Amino acid sequence: MGLQGITDSGTIIYKGKSSYEVVQKILDNIDSGIVVCATDSGEVLFENRIAARVPEIHRTIMDCIHNALESGDVQGRIGTPMERYNTESGLWFEVKFTQLVWISGINAIAASAADITQKKKNQQKIEYQAHNDFLTGLYNRMKCEVDLRKAIKDSVQNGNKGAVLFIDLDDFKHINDGLGHQYGDILLQQIAAGIAGIPGLRGHCYRMGGDEFVIIVEPELFGDLDKVINNITLLFNKQWYLMETEYFCTMSMGIAFFPDNSVDVHEITRMADVAMYAAKRSGKNRYVYYSSEVESATAQRLDIENSMRQAVSTGIDEFVVFYQPVVNADTQQCTSCEALVRWDSKALGFMGPGEFIPLAEYLGLITSIGDYVLEEACRRCKLWNDNGHPDFYVNVNLSVVQLLQKDVVENIKKILEKTGVNPKNVVLEITESFAINDMHRVMEIITGLKKLGPRIALDDFGTGYSSLNYIKQLPLDIIKVDKTFIDDIVEDDYAQAFVKLIVDLSKTIGTKIVVEGVEHKEQYDLLKRLGVDYIQGYYFGKPVPAKVFEENNLEGRLGE
Repeated sequence: MGLQGITDSGTIIYKGKSSYEVVQKILDNIDSGIVVCATDSGEVLFENRIAARVPEIHRTIMDCIHNALESGDVQGRIGTPMERYNTESGLWFEVKFTQLVWISGINAIAASAADITQKKKNQQKIEYQAHNDFLTGLYNRMKCEVDLRKAIKDSVQNGNKGAVLFIDLDDFKHINDGLGHQYGDILLQQIAAGIAGIPGLRGHCYRMGGDEFVIIVEPELFGDLDKVINNITLLFNKQWYLMETEYFCTMSMGIAFFPDNSVDVHEITRMADVAMYAAKRSGKNRYVYYSSEVESATAQRLDIENSMRQAVSTGIDEFVVFYQPVVNADTQQCTSCEALVRWDSKALGFMGPGEFIPLAEYLGLITSIGDYVLEEACRRCKLWNDNGHPDFYVNVNLSVVQLLQKDVVENIKKILEKTGVNPKNVVLEITESFAINDMHRVMEIITGLKKLGPRIALDDFGTGYSSLNYIKQLPLDIIKVDKTFIDDIVEDDYAQAFVKLIVDLSKTIGTKIVVEGVEHKEQYDLLKRLGVDYIQGYYFGKPVPAKVFEENNLEGRLGE
């Protein structure tokens, strides 16, 4: 008989040539490589076909056997599989040990090595998918929580500090809705690569979902926090190239410190998120540090949000349209006005646009509010036109969200037809930030709107990324220069030169110039000399309700 027995310790005893031949045939047909070595000398007593023919397996097994023999810990390695990586082949092997008495009666050690490369690849793929964002390649929310928990624990133990930076892209929804998700995905990938490329941040950036990112500034980098923040800010001040077209996308960022603000992973992330929303409310494209004051303001924001949703869902009757005069610079006659929305909230009181418009845009409610303002302004304009002022016109600002709706032209057409206003007495204002993104789409929208009859004005010119080239390309009727150029225009030579340049350009391309924010006679006199066509600002009147506007600017109250 070949197999004589098994000892109490589990050692297998083989004797006899026939047993050896049987064992060899069996082991040669096993997928694993097997090598048997003498325990005292390390001499190879047997190796099966796979171990003999595959050098990587042979070397892996022999290295493991020699290490075990040299350490004298053969017994300790029995029953405990080891994973070994072969750098030359890129293969993974699982090595197992067994002690036995060989055919000749020699104490021996047998080691087997099975190729587990595919198993390791599957494990790595599962781990990657569990911890990485599939679109950007950054770590995901789950990995963020794991890493942040460790970073906070280390900071507490070592008495140092770290920070959590919560980033949300400004108006990212506009790109997705207006251009398509493929554009949005490309932008997210570019932004992820840009953030990860900032010195010190690789491996510490996470996509939390949608257009939200988190950066963990661990204690060793905390001393360079200002530099990190500055690099992030610079990253978002440049253009992004999507399918050979330039786009601008800024970000709002909230910053919270650990362990100072909190040592809880979810709480510190929430605090950074709260600070980010505060940055949004402050006008976007900026960062805010978390504080108790910021927390309190966020609670107030939730009250505003709930009240606004309710106001919009119940008919928008809490929103009121005010009108500000626009006068002819030469005659000082009021020739038009701008329709501006206010919110007279039953729960929160009267609020100006700066207090609720950014939130309305963020919540996606601005389209309903904007359509209401346009309809009310058109009704009022028709009333004025029908009662002695046939050439008077009204300016209405269209939000970027409204303009990016696929049916924007058809929707405005319905409003014009519903109110019966003469379209030529309506000026639709678009912001400069909208005009510079995707010129082809902007041209399509403006061309479609102009076919309906209204004139088109470029609002807030000079506040963003001014380009005289795109002014020349767009079929504009009016350019409105932002008040930031007017505040110090009497003393500021650059502001004067800028306005003069736009005036000269407008004459060339056939547009009119409106200057906003005029508050003093000195400003008015200077702008008149520079050749500006129209003036808007407190010097000639603040935004007021319709009836007050009529009394002040249209020779008495008009009939309802």
